[in-house]
Amino acid sequence: YFAVLGCGTLAVLEQNEAGIVLLRSFDWNDGLFDVTWSENNEHVLITCSGDGSLQIWDTAKTKGPLQVYKEHTLEAYSVDWSQTRGEQLVVSGSWDQTAKLWDPAVGKSLCTFKGHEGVIYSTIWSPHIPGCFASASGDQTLRIWDVKAPGVKLVIPAHQAEILSCDWCKYDENLLVTGAVDCSLKGWDLRNIRQPVFVLLGHTYAIRRVKFSPFHATLLASCSYDFTVRFWDFSKPNPLLETVEHHTEFTCGLDLSLHNRGQV
Repeated sequence: YFAVLGCGTLAVLEQNEAGIVLLRSFDWNDGLFDVTWSENNEHVLITCSGDGSLQIWDTAKTKGPLQVYKEHTLEAYSVDWSQTRGEQLVVSGSWDQTAKLWDPAVGKSLCTFKGHEGVIYSTIWSPHIPGCFASASGDQTLRIWDVKAPGVKLVIPAHQAEILSCDWCKYDENLLVTGAVDCSLKGWDLRNIRQPVFVLLGHTYAIRRVKFSPFHATLLASCSYDFTVRFWDFSKPNPLLETVEHHTEFTCGLDLSLHNRGQV
């Protein structure tokens, strides 16, 4: 476990003519592992922490957090706000092997999802199917859940290694990608999980984060403990488009801009 001890900081950045500037920063007394923006309020975001708690912050206020949820018994490692219209739900994943469902307007979790036999590293909402999310775990499985049903919907033994990241394709509700400690990225079609749709090889250490492009159906980006960020097009015979070696340490996170096609 690449645990971080000590306090964490949430830095809120703004891009303007002067470049990228610090708009506001908030401190928490433990490491912050993930962050997600509200889908209905541009000032609100949620972080999750090494002490097992989730924090709601408001960038319009100088102090915070607005609210703290403390239910996970170990590190809360992943948090994601649902993107489908008509619901305001947040999912969190923890090293306590559970995922929890939250409504930010309610002071406690709505539901706890059990089934993983290892640490949960990633919990991501489907951008297409209301109430559906995926989780990736150290138990080497990718799992699909439905908030309206108590048990797991689908279990995919995706890698023979810990899976640190997963993401949904923005253009195909049945397609997901996983990234694992075995240095591979794999694509999965939920209608046929016997074989991956694609396997992308090139990273030399564990893949920490993978994200599909919001603009291109077959484009994705990944980052790794090998210090690199890589861009892929799984529809091409040679899928590796580019390797960026700007970092001098573990590359732990990345995301693609929803507004600027070229920005990561």
